[in-house]
Amino acid sequence: MNKAVIFFSLLTLAGCSVNRQADVSDVDTTSGIVRLTYGQAMLQSATTDPYLAQGTATRQCQQAGYATAVAYGQPITTCTVTSGSLCLNEKVTLQYQCRGVAVSQNSAVSYW
Repeated sequence: MNKAVIFFSLLTLAGCSVNRQADVSDVDTTSGIVRLTYGQAMLQSATTDPYLAQGTATRQCQQAGYATAVAYGQPITTCTVTSGSLCLNEKVTLQYQCRGVAVSQNSAVSYW
């Protein structure tokens, strides 16, 4: 009985949700696409803060000359480490589309 409780406790803890920081993996300035990725290990339910991810994507879009970023599509999950037929580690990709034209302060007329 005692071993069963410990086993189920460990199994429950192994499936916990883990917060991950999504990092920029690809920026396509021509099409205005920003991709952010984070890793997820087996038996984990990794998530990322949507506000931080949105801010990261918006900063990348602004560096490319766009005004803001809008999330689109579903997260793309790709297996990165396999052992036989088991996927041990996954990469989750979030996609954002850059929209609008950023107005630079350098382009404004300055008066003496």
